[in-house]
Amino acid sequence: MRYFVTGATGFIGGHLTRRLLKDGHEVAALVRDPKKAIDLETTGVEIFKGDITRKETLKEPMEGCDGIFHVAAWYKVGAHDSDRAEEINVRGTKNILQTMKELSIPKGVYTSTVAVFSNTHGEIKSEDHIFKGKHLSEYDRTKWEAHYSIAKPMVLNQDLPLVIVMPGVVYGPGDNSSVGRLFDDYLKGDLGILPCCTKYCWAHVEDTVEGHILAMEKGRAGESYIIAGEPHSMVDAFKIAEKVTGIGKPRIELSTATLKIMSKVMSLFNVFLNISERYHPETLRVAAGVSYMGDNAKAKEELGYDPRPLEEGFGEYLPKRIEELGAKR
Repeated sequence: MRYFVTGATGFIGGHLTRRLLKDGHEVAALVRDPKKAIDLETTGVEIFKGDITRKETLKEPMEGCDGIFHVAAWYKVGAHDSDRAEEINVRGTKNILQTMKELSIPKGVYTSTVAVFSNTHGEIKSEDHIFKGKHLSEYDRTKWEAHYSIAKPMVLNQDLPLVIVMPGVVYGPGDNSSVGRLFDDYLKGDLGILPCCTKYCWAHVEDTVEGHILAMEKGRAGESYIIAGEPHSMVDAFKIAEKVTGIGKPRIELSTATLKIMSKVMSLFNVFLNISERYHPETLRVAAGVSYMGDNAKAKEELGYDPRPLEEGFGEYLPKRIEELGAKR
């Protein structure tokens, strides 16, 4: 099979691309900067220079493919260049799906996120839940827009053979996002505080990739599948990390009220100061006792999705990361 992949130089997309190659498939990858894809090209990936925001660059690499994986996204919290979120997450997704339709590609998998639910207030939501209200971050808002205003209508109104997958928090080797930096800070002893009540569903990147492949192979066109892992609070997750690594978790736990106050204060300073990502009002708002949680029961039942427990995943990831960080010093 020949697959087209967006986001192949990114975290999830990179792992997915290598897994597809390992399984014997051909991969065509769209990249903005071919220099960043040299390692992929040496493994046999066919690289095409292009951009999901430029529709004219999509036809050539997608033509003749048996399926597409649209993984690329703008994923930042507390960023100062949030204008790109709309362009990439919404218009870019529209370009990909329109081209898929025009070329009559048999099947596609689009990577959405449980963040489209926004704050679930401690509840674990199913795929049927639709959030209505003000989103906590620009990432949440634009991914909601792409999911419900672009992808779902094209499935319903144009019979687009698309499956939507919805990961939660994804961790594992090669992560350069805010999640990866969080773990690096912890392992280096630079993470001093945690939000006391924030909860996520955690999945290893290899399990997330498996969820994508299962969606392509077994997912029903028009359906959405939550491929998040187990729900854990930030505090409990780092208790597990401490058990695995022997490195003490941060002892200071900030309350929801404190984080909300800090977010409002930083909103005032952010008007005239270049606030760092970690203390940006959006970052603090997203951490203030919120929960981003989805129920993966449907993916387990229909796809056979079976993510590993957090302790097992941390046991595979964190000790190796300690060695890598030690080698960099």
